[in-house]
Amino acid sequence: MTAPEIPYRRVLLKLSGEALLGGQSFGIDPAVVARIAREIAQVRALGVELGVVIGGGNIFRGVSAAARGGVDRVTGDHMGMLSTVINSLAFQDALEG
Repeated sequence: MTAPEIPYRRVLLKLSGEALLGGQSFGIDPAVVARIAREIAQVRALGVELGVVIGGGNIFRGVSAAARGGVDRVTGDHMGMLSTVINSLAFQDALEG
């Protein structure tokens, strides 16, 4: 696709944390992160501006833990936010590497 054919100049990409699992039951599959980072770089090379929002559910889902009585709801939410930061750092490393 050449630049004039691109229908959108800016795109917001929402990635669920679960998208990073690959074949694993939890955590981050480095091969999946690398593949998505390559695809993001290809779209960026076309001149599309990308914003990326990433979740953290692959590491911790606060609502589930709170419902089971494992942790306080607010603590679970904070843990989920930290999971999002961990995923973001993995993507930053893949994009810059």
